[in-house]
Amino acid sequence: SPTKTQMVDSAGGRTQLSQLVTSLIVLLVLLFLTAPLAYMPEAVLSAVVFLIGVELIDIQGMKRVFEQRRSEFWVALITTVTVIFIGVEQGIILAIILSLLDHIRRGYRPKNLLLIKNETNNWTPTPVEQHQQIEPGLMIYRFTHSMYYANAEWLSKQVTELTTNAEPPLKWFCIDVAAVDDVDFSAAETLGSLYQQLKKQGIRLVVAQVMDDVQKQSRYHLTSLFGEDAYYSTLDEMLADYKKSDSQTT
Repeated sequence: SPTKTQMVDSAGGRTQLSQLVTSLIVLLVLLFLTAPLAYMPEAVLSAVVFLIGVELIDIQGMKRVFEQRRSEFWVALITTVTVIFIGVEQGIILAIILSLLDHIRRGYRPKNLLLIKNETNNWTPTPVEQHQQIEPGLMIYRFTHSMYYANAEWLSKQVTELTTNAEPPLKWFCIDVAAVDDVDFSAAETLGSLYQQLKKQGIRLVVAQVMDDVQKQSRYHLTSLFGEDAYYSTLDEMLADYKKSDSQTT
């Protein structure tokens, strides 16, 4: 129980042995000391549990969570209220559900970026809304989350907007997937549709910094669709290839 855990923690317990000792003591009490405990008023027992429960409340910790991660603060607060008025098990279950929903919410519309190079020739992120191109005709779009059914539409919407409103018109569109550790079926279908859409616009779709596990997902047939030469290990390699291709075209 939370109270037993707090008692062990307050007594300085730090290993599994402390939990075993506590369990043994509880067992001895249940076997031999229930009769004496029956003479203790319920008010005394309630006071003991209440005082231990008060120690579980970490106001400073909640304050730090509020300052650093607002959404997690609300999850913690709702969980606390649920535990107090409904029960511990219900509070834990609700906390798990709320945490999963918060994670899905962040993955639903990830904060993707465009990459350019600064004055020192280092890669630097810029907001998608600025529509910046690293070279005339080349845009590098970094997707910052796993690609799955919940954010596949967001991916399609952003890429379509970027390529349609690009000025000057794009020749290449690079998706940097260094942060993508998985691509599910829906996202793969979206990538395939984007490839066909960009091809009709005369834009070549390339991919950079693909994790090995993601690239091996051959069941989606993305490699055969894009072509082996559409995959680049690094952004610099892709940029050099674009400059070479652009100079030959012009």
